[in-house]
Amino acid sequence: MTAIKVLLTGANGFIGSHILDALLRHGLQVTAVVRSELKATQVRRDFPATEDQLNFVIVPDISAPGAYTKILKADPSVQYIIHTASPLNYSLGKTVEDFVNPAVRGTREILEAAAQYGCNVQRVVVTGSFAAIGNPEDMQGGGKVYTSQDWNPVTAEKLDARNPRLAYWFSKTLAERAAWAFMDECKRSFDLVVLNPPMVYGPLRHTVESLEELNVTTYNIWRDFLNASPDHPLPHEWVHADIDVRDLAETHYNALFSQAASNKRYLVTRGRICNQEIADILRETIPELRDRVPVGEPGVSSLPRDAFDVDGGAAMEDLQLTVRPAADTFRDLGKQLLLLEAKCLSEHWA
Repeated sequence: MTAIKVLLTGANGFIGSHILDALLRHGLQVTAVVRSELKATQVRRDFPATEDQLNFVIVPDISAPGAYTKILKADPSVQYIIHTASPLNYSLGKTVEDFVNPAVRGTREILEAAAQYGCNVQRVVVTGSFAAIGNPEDMQGGGKVYTSQDWNPVTAEKLDARNPRLAYWFSKTLAERAAWAFMDECKRSFDLVVLNPPMVYGPLRHTVESLEELNVTTYNIWRDFLNASPDHPLPHEWVHADIDVRDLAETHYNALFSQAASNKRYLVTRGRICNQEIADILRETIPELRDRVPVGEPGVSSLPRDAFDVDGGAAMEDLQLTVRPAADTFRDLGKQLLLLEAKCLSEHWA
């Protein structure tokens, strides 16, 4: 039987590497899109025993016109596409366009290429974000329960380059709306599924050489919890909902084949979590962190009374989303961060 072939963008990233792992474990053939030969080399090292399943294509700029044309023209046997590549950089000094253009063009480019040259493509799965669902101007939400039906209401008129977080949220919203507009307007043979996770936590599947190379959410766990002290205040609550990256990756695999998911978007989450809960888990499951992680008020929720809630029931029903306990997520991540920290320190003093 001919193996199922998937084109995966962002394969060397935090989420993308876990998706790659899931695809390979399930026996699929993967063409991984990365931005340089150096990144391809690192992915080969992270997945050393899969040469017959895994090959690479270098795309330096995912938003460039025709970025994916050559890939699909050269290999018309691709049946599924998973698009995870998108910028996430809150560095000050960025313009709104620095967020919007790569996100929108990157998504649009891969859909256009699939429509024109992906003669066997059956489905495109896009990794979106809760940023396209929640309202970043009201993160308390008055007790609102977010579902897959909600959209971020922020408009371009409210954007300011001095608020890169708002620009990022807007870019994810605009990119997803552009994807659905493309599906409505253009002739194509495939359908679309968009997965919108909130905060994504869990251990790394890809190699990083320093703490500075960590993705944003993982670095924040190290900075605000592991690199702190018992009397340090808990970090400010922001998006108090999450998913384990390993569960998210498996959901991407399931999304390739679910008939019920055709042309739908999903909020992929296991539910609410607060920073006090994260601190409690780290202190309870990793004894060596008890003198480092903020104590706060153990067992007492750090969420405001009117904190928003999330409902991931649609993903659980249509995509067989299963979620592991938060204790597993943060225990596994905390232990891995301690090992990385020790490695960095030993190299610094070597």
